[in-house]
Amino acid sequence: MNFLANPTWLKQFQYPYTSAKDIPKSVFEEINQNLDRNISTDPVVSIVIAAWNEEVNILRCIASLSKLKSSIPFEIIVVNNNSTDQTQSTLDQLHIKSFFEKVQGCGPARQLGQENALGKYILMGDADCLYPDCWLDEMISILSQPEVVCVYGRYSFISEPGYPRWKLSIFELMKDIIAEFRHVNRPYFNAYGMSMGYIKEYGLKVGFIKVNRRGEDGQLCLDLMKYGKIKQVKAKKARTWTGIRTLMLDGSISGALIIRLFKELKRFFYNLHSRLPENKKPEGKS
Repeated sequence: MNFLANPTWLKQFQYPYTSAKDIPKSVFEEINQNLDRNISTDPVVSIVIAAWNEEVNILRCIASLSKLKSSIPFEIIVVNNNSTDQTQSTLDQLHIKSFFEKVQGCGPARQLGQENALGKYILMGDADCLYPDCWLDEMISILSQPEVVCVYGRYSFISEPGYPRWKLSIFELMKDIIAEFRHVNRPYFNAYGMSMGYIKEYGLKVGFIKVNRRGEDGQLCLDLMKYGKIKQVKAKKARTWTGIRTLMLDGSISGALIIRLFKELKRFFYNLHSRLPENKKPEGKS
């Protein structure tokens, strides 16, 4: 974890544009050259991203994914979830697959994505996140292990004025400690669509929620527990990096920390007991 500063590799993807019309053609050309070198027509892994009004963020995200270093064939699918800005314009200029889902919500969007995915494995990402070049390999190295059906990774925040990296690092450390505790009995509380993977066969069996509410990622993880193990991907180098939008909603880092600690204290004893998907039991057990 970078304690005092953002990792230097992030800088190449932090474009200064505020709208799709500001993005030069040369930027698309550079990203597409990388995509053309790396994307496969016969993928083992499908990276699926839902995007709602992310006309510039999705460019940054895809630019980072275009530089993945892996011998595993992969494809990139972005589902435009009924955006009202120029997200589709950005997608149309990138050499990736894109689909349009008019039903609002990450659940419906991710469902459409997995239904059109060609890979055996699906990695989920978020449109406002940046991914290190080892992310795919680190995720699949755990997901491809025997009996594992779902994995989730860890994430860090990109520091900005007023949100120094050292404070964010402390926040992330406490977050990771809480995640370790939750993973024992409630791993689905740690599963976020910004860095999550699963075996498509089982994802299609359980499906995503079809309504517009948060938690579609955790619900999928919970439902997948009937088919096998849920694992964490703990490698520091594989951490996903995201903006501070969610923290800003809480006013400050300390405010966000207090809110999350209070939430965890409320469900402390709840986390001591495991839970299986409703009306489902592990296969082979009565």
